[in-house]
This record gives sequence, C-alpha cells and structure tokens, in this order.
Amino acid sequence: MAYWEWNATGDPVHPHVIVCVHGLSRQGRDFDTLAAALAPHARVICPDVVGRGESDWLADPQGYQIPLYAADMLALLAQLHQQGPIATLDWVGTSMGGLIGMLLAGQPGLPLPAPVRRLVLNDVGPVLQWQALQRIGQYLGEPVRFATEQQAANALWAISTSFGPHTPAQWLALSRPMLRPAPEGGFRLHYDPAIAVPFKALTPQAAQEGEALMWQLYDQITAQVLLLRGRQSDLLTAQTAEQMRARGPHPAMVEFDGVGHAPTLMASEQVAAVTRFLLAPTGTGTA
Repeated sequence: MAYWEWNATGDPVHPHVIVCVHGLSRQGRDFDTLAAALAPHARVICPDVVGRGESDWLADPQGYQIPLYAADMLALLAQLHQQGPIATLDWVGTSMGGLIGMLLAGQPGLPLPAPVRRLVLNDVGPVLQWQALQRIGQYLGEPVRFATEQQAANALWAISTSFGPHTPAQWLALSRPMLRPAPEGGFRLHYDPAIAVPFKALTPQAAQEGEALMWQLYDQITAQVLLLRGRQSDLLTAQTAEQMRARGPHPAMVEFDGVGHAPTLMASEQVAAVTRFLLAPTGTGTA
C-alpha cells in the first residue's frame, strides 16, 4: 500500500500523526490542500487504499472491503510507529475513509500505536442511504478511456457535481491524480475496476446488517469527533447526522451549503473547520 507523506515540522518522525483516508473511488492526493495546511504541525499520512492510486491491486476482488482496508491501516501505523513513536494519532476520513476510521476507533483491543484522539468523519456515518449507493454503483468500475486530461476532468465533474463549487484549476488539480496512461493511448482511471465487485454485490439486507454493526462501533468511539456534512448530501442524511450527534461520541457538526457528497476539503472554510478541530489544545477540540 502506497502513501503520501506531508511533514513541514522539521522533525522527520514527528510524534503527532494525522492519517487522511479517501473515499471509495478516490486516492490519497485528494488531501493535498488540507495536508499542506496541517504539515507544519504534524506528520500527515495520506494512503492510497489498496486497489487505488499507486497501491497494488488485489488478485481476489472480494478483498476490496472495509475489514481488509482496516488491517492494512494497522500495518501502516505499526510501520510508522517503528520509524518514530506515535504519541498522538488523529484520523480524517472521507466517506469510505470515515468507515475505516470508525472501525479502528470503535473496536477495543486493536493493536493501535496510540488511541485515536480526534476523528473527523467527512460526510459519512453508520447509515448509508441505499439510493446513494445505487448512484455510485452506476459508474464505479465502468471501463472508460479519455483522450486528454481535460476531457477526463470534464467527465469526472459530470459525476461529481455534488462535491460543490470548484474553480477549473482546483478541479484539474483534483482530477490529475485520478488518471493513469492507458496502454492504447490517452488516459484511464487510477483504480482497479474490480473494486466494484463486492460493492455491486451488496444487497439492501446486507447493508442493514452492516448498519447495525457500524452503530455498535460508533457508540464505542471514545475519541473526540467532528462530523462534516454537505447540506445536500444524499449519502449522509440530516436525520442520520442528528442521530449521530445524540449518541456515541456526541460529535460537533459543521455543514457546508451548496455541497452534497462529499466535501473535498479544498475550500478555505472546509480546511479551516478541520484544522481548527485537529490543532486545538487537547481537551478543547472544537469545530
């Protein structure tokens, strides 16, 4: 599993580690803007979850599920801890990355180098709306090829308008790491199309069973939690967000107007909400 490391602290093994984990079909470079803001204060680690970005692809696509991703993160954290002891561990998870974070923060007894102190859940919770999952399944893993970077950026924008307003330069910056040269010329998407196999096999019944488990994990989280929500999100409803605020770790919440699923953490107010929460003195983590 590949990862991107940001560190402007002057300490190559700074004891404060912030792990930022992307969504289902994305990759670690999604966090470039946020990581640059956090890098003067901590060691920022942005993995490419297996099957994405610069990471290897799995021989068995059934492995493309949360338990394996969480196991990979434990291995990564153990390696980082060997390089330099982790004293403070924070987690920023967008969509799928948030589910991985809930598993790691909500399951007692895992071999973490340090407990998750602060957890940012970016537009995700224990309940995932079935209609939103069906929408994502319509394009996930479909074979596509683009003649140019700009054509690719335009096509990605067509399925990502819920990310909210972006300048052309911002969107191109988000799109470039999503591309790889195609053998026949042009560009393809970065990820293994087989990540769609277990996702498309999901049934409403299995999704409900998964929700029950995720609520159990969520209620066991002892970290301070910040819940981010796009006000127009179709994956994390306002009702689910209110349920989350009323139970478990009782997170603070920040909503962003004009944004659905999911905030890209590029806009200044989004970056400010996360940095304010993660960098506040211990015991005062607020949004």
